[in-house]
Amino acid sequence: MTRTIEVSALARVEGEGGLMVQLDGDSITDVQLRIYEPPRFFEGFLRGRHFAEVPDLTARICGICPVAYQMTSVLALERALGVEVSPQIDGLRRLFYCAEYIESHALHMFMLQAPDLTGHESALTLAQDAPDLVRSALRLKRIGNEILTVVGGRSVHPVNACVGGFYSWPDPDRLRALLADLEWGLQASVESIRWAATLPYPEFDVDYEWVALHAGDHYAVMDGEIRSSVHGGLPIGEYENQYVEVQVPHSTALHSETRLGGVYQVGPLARFNVNFEQLRPEARRIADEVGLAPPLRNPYRALLARGLELIQAFADSIDLIGSYTPEGPSRADFEVRAGQGAAATEAPRGLLFHRYQIDDDGLVQQARIVPPTAQNLGRIEADLRQLIPGLLACPDDEIQMDCEALIRAYDPCISCSTHFLTLKLDRG
Repeated sequence: MTRTIEVSALARVEGEGGLMVQLDGDSITDVQLRIYEPPRFFEGFLRGRHFAEVPDLTARICGICPVAYQMTSVLALERALGVEVSPQIDGLRRLFYCAEYIESHALHMFMLQAPDLTGHESALTLAQDAPDLVRSALRLKRIGNEILTVVGGRSVHPVNACVGGFYSWPDPDRLRALLADLEWGLQASVESIRWAATLPYPEFDVDYEWVALHAGDHYAVMDGEIRSSVHGGLPIGEYENQYVEVQVPHSTALHSETRLGGVYQVGPLARFNVNFEQLRPEARRIADEVGLAPPLRNPYRALLARGLELIQAFADSIDLIGSYTPEGPSRADFEVRAGQGAAATEAPRGLLFHRYQIDDDGLVQQARIVPPTAQNLGRIEADLRQLIPGLLACPDDEIQMDCEALIRAYDPCISCSTHFLTLKLDRG
């Protein structure tokens, strides 16, 4: 018997694409995440641009996580140019990144994934049944946006970050004015974990290779080494020796795999399992309270890892604003020179890698950008191959919803990965 399931567009993800599953009886013969959104050629049109333009241009890759693209490009270019920044600049960058974690995680947890776990069609219907929850989520996201505005000049595609630091110091009084909201947000994040721990997560455990930045003395976001749960540590500059991109015929986005051809997972679940010991005490306490400990192998429960990172980001923001005392220039002095530099940071959705080569005039000769969603695409396909056999007795609409829910648990940014979902299920 032939069955076809087709969805014109997957809701609650960023970007467009499709899923096709081919079956021979009860056997899966093929699973394809068909990313058909046109590639945007960022790596191509960065060539010939002056390095100072790169942070603002790469921010346009994503409207949800522009800070990740800005900071990764800035760090890679600083390594190419031999730039050293002050502790004040480094602290402000970490606050900048915290803001992005807050607004991105609040959006995904409550607006994108929570409806799947609570039986709602969307955040709008969830708001009808749980208005206080949705109001709290919107306030959390707004706090992140407000920090982005003060530090970056605006909340979407900020314009204050640059190679060497920031174009100007943010006003300390405007940052301190956010402390009351941040204290509220910290407590609200704790309550969100308690709520999220009660949700009905599907039983689905996978033996993953997790890959994330790791540092021994803090929760790594912009530094450290690349740590694999299988292969151990790797200097950031050697990332391309272990992980490669491959073209698949059904996608405009490249897929990443290890040199040995295996797929791996990046993102909050990977960070939770690689860096659990480096979480702040506030996050560790609530993790112990609700019984969260590594290894956590269920991709749906990545929502809980995001919640712990929400606590982490609010607590870090409070400390960073409390110690914010801008002194000296907001931007380090340096001389333009030819060089090559690579950097990796942890975007909310996972590991993000940039490498640039520039000439003596500061013009980009080569650029490479590996987004987190592209690294997860092969892993998502592998998860679907494991999930679907247990669903074959279900009606088509239930198979569709379960596949969508698994994909949304990854919070994929398809637009980033094309530099999603029509579901077509062929049963033959």
